[in-house]
Amino acid sequence: MTSRARLDEPLSRALGQARGKNPLSKLGLETVGDLIGHYPRRYDDPGRLTDISLLRAGEHVTVMARVVQATVRSMRNRRGALLEAVITDGRHRLSLTFFGKHRGSLYAHEQRLVPGSTGLFTGTVGLYRGERQLTHPAFLMMGEEDLASDEDMLAEAARPIPIYPATATVPSWKIAKAVRTVLDTLTDADVPDPVPLEVRARAGLPERLAALRRVHRPDTMADVRAGQHRLRFEEAFVLQAALAKRRALATGRPATPRPPAGPGATRGSLLADLDARLPFELTAGQREVGDEISAELATARPMQRLLQGEVGSGKTVVALRAMLQVVDAGGQAALLAPTEVLAAQHARTLRTLLGPLAEGGMLGGAANATRVALLTGSLGAKAKKEALLAAASGEAGIVVGTHALLSEHVRFADLGLVVVDEQHRFGVEQRDRLRDKASAAPHLLVMTATPIPRTVAMTVFGDLATSSLTEVPAGRAGVTTHVVPAGNARWMDRTWARVREEVDRGGRAYVVCPRIHPDDDGGGEDGMEAVPPPASGPGGDDDSGPGPLLDPGAPPAAAPLRAVLEVVEELRGREQLAGVEIGVLHGQLPPADKDDAMARFASGETPVLVSTTVVEVGVDVPEATVMVILDADRFGLSQLHQLRGRVGRGAAPGLCLLVSDAPPDSTAGTRLEAMVRTTDGFELANTDLELRDEGDVLGAAQSGRSSSLRLLRVVKDAKLIEQARTEAVGVVTADPDLHYAPELAAAIAEHLDAEQEEFLERA
Repeated sequence: MTSRARLDEPLSRALGQARGKNPLSKLGLETVGDLIGHYPRRYDDPGRLTDISLLRAGEHVTVMARVVQATVRSMRNRRGALLEAVITDGRHRLSLTFFGKHRGSLYAHEQRLVPGSTGLFTGTVGLYRGERQLTHPAFLMMGEEDLASDEDMLAEAARPIPIYPATATVPSWKIAKAVRTVLDTLTDADVPDPVPLEVRARAGLPERLAALRRVHRPDTMADVRAGQHRLRFEEAFVLQAALAKRRALATGRPATPRPPAGPGATRGSLLADLDARLPFELTAGQREVGDEISAELATARPMQRLLQGEVGSGKTVVALRAMLQVVDAGGQAALLAPTEVLAAQHARTLRTLLGPLAEGGMLGGAANATRVALLTGSLGAKAKKEALLAAASGEAGIVVGTHALLSEHVRFADLGLVVVDEQHRFGVEQRDRLRDKASAAPHLLVMTATPIPRTVAMTVFGDLATSSLTEVPAGRAGVTTHVVPAGNARWMDRTWARVREEVDRGGRAYVVCPRIHPDDDGGGEDGMEAVPPPASGPGGDDDSGPGPLLDPGAPPAAAPLRAVLEVVEELRGREQLAGVEIGVLHGQLPPADKDDAMARFASGETPVLVSTTVVEVGVDVPEATVMVILDADRFGLSQLHQLRGRVGRGAAPGLCLLVSDAPPDSTAGTRLEAMVRTTDGFELANTDLELRDEGDVLGAAQSGRSSSLRLLRVVKDAKLIEQARTEAVGVVTADPDLHYAPELAAAIAEHLDAEQEEFLERA
């Protein structure tokens, strides 16, 4: 049996389960490797009891408490018996209830629940007559485990107690017992270590199996910290090695140089002509980043660059100038957008900026003009055929499209540059499929309007160099933000009155809802970055998700999320908006209807647009001055920032109204307060990182049987990530194919497959 095969051994065999049964499969744990990678979520101190006051109804919890009493009695109104026990943390009490067919069936439980003894109790917190209780909890009393000697018992009693993500049928201590059974049989040879020996020596790290034992079977909390540090380094190292391999692979392919056109260019420079006709001055940042990109496009190594910029910082113009340099050099550029609305917006914007320069072969077009083609999945047969022909013939120097550009039917004459807008909406595999349409490696420019803190850029986009635009072009009036309490009728009346005032001044207003239909489940059809309600309190962090929580004394359940189709009818009936045309836009509309809705909104024919987040990115209507976001607490900070960026883009100041009933001291309330406090996208991105779970930050795809990142914390582990990055680059540079590091190559293949490389989904 090879070492890898030992980790692939089915748990049913490793644990000696009868007939191949594996109760841990309910947690997705099928193999030995799955089990030892199922890390404890927290650790209980044997001498410290759980604070019962923090438990909330509806949570699935594991608590450590002391038994106060346990009594069995017959049921009064029906047959059967009832065991009632009370446990305490020393200050607060919690009831335990067990039902049985007769008193004798509860005798074993009663004998174990000795007053004064301490145990672990797992169950779902319920309410009975206003009091918290656990009904039929699973429990383990301290000292019940089989130990060889008194010394073993004393050592066990002093150890931190690992609390695992668990379920009602598979409590934490059963997982711990299974882990112990497996760990005791493993040797270093059974557990391949992806961190090479020389790297471990430089970083002062133990072998992988030793780290796993410290995490799963610690003698002290110092053991836990040391084990977790080693495993965090491993996660960062494997990820950075994968990114270094990608970077080496991408830059190792030859690219066609696309230098800027010189003064003696035969047909004149499109880039120079664009600069001459721009109605505004480029910012210093745009010029600096533009020069950086221009120099890279002129080399025979493919550019790999991420361009991140503040909302409204002018990324589109920078990208257009790069595309025109490639067209001047005889190549083509493709712009990949995540939605049809945004793709159509980009095509309109580029044609407007270029004017006659985008009318190649047309009456009135410039002598050196090119064409801008638009290709989306819902185009009619004739329009699609024309776009495909324009791309394949080279007639269109710039081709804008959605996922339709990835189709095998799309061909280019000479694809020299791929521009990907809003990279977090696309996976690496999709990015590569478009690049594969070029005969030589095309240059790559990835754009995002979501400012990314350096630690995330280093972790997630480590295969790309990064440029940032922080200046906003002159003439922007800025945006003021306020939170509006959704349940306050007077404030809501004033909200719609403000919308009317802006419309009467010639402005436009967006009203954004998280759903389309009133009977939707709020899943965010148009890419909503849905933020769930608070999941659990401090006492219930060992569950995989209990569902709605019923906090004792909490206010009634929140109202259903607002939906476009109900809100538009409500607004049409409001006296504040009497006589105002109100439009509708969402992702389920046919493309022609979407275009019509945007055109009517931009012209002022329908000055109020009720929409989903389909307007989040790139939609540019300078007259838009108001953004009303309903259920604002259900959106992430980056998405709120993007939505706010749709207003205040002209000379008139913008107003953003965040409608929510989130308590100010909640996480959602903190997000909204951050929106009020600042318009700095980089500050908001850092705040977002602090408020989110690490899994949300990285968004690693969970479709595979294992996730690549479990312990790594992007904010707190920035120095460790940098150290791992340096080591990983050194290893890959010396051994690009990892011939001498097969364990690392296997770890990359296992944890970072094509699906799991979509690191920043919804982040």
